[in-house]
Amino acid sequence: MSEYIIFHNPRCSKSRATFELLTANGIEPEVFEYLEEPMNKEGLEYLFQALGKKPKDVLRVKEDEYKELTLDLNNDHEVIAAIITHPKILERPIVMKGDKAIIGRPPENVFELF
Repeated sequence: MSEYIIFHNPRCSKSRATFELLTANGIEPEVFEYLEEPMNKEGLEYLFQALGKKPKDVLRVKEDEYKELTLDLNNDHEVIAAIITHPKILERPIVMKGDKAIIGRPPENVFELF
């Protein structure tokens, strides 16, 4: 098992570029395709803690699915529930190493984890 995890959407160019950057540096991350695999509240809470961000700060607000929602962005539980139901609204890619995580936008952000 790798010490790195990538929350990955293979259809996303930034996600693919981040994955390629990791592998080019000898890192074979564990791949979590969050659009295909279910996420849970506890895992997301841990992820946000590792990012040092509130759930509302990790949303893809330009996604149509997000625009259709009427979220109270100050209610973390409501935002997390929306991400579980609509995982497409979660920013991507996210790379995690231990108890620290970073958003790979731009992909070079992951160098902070090396």
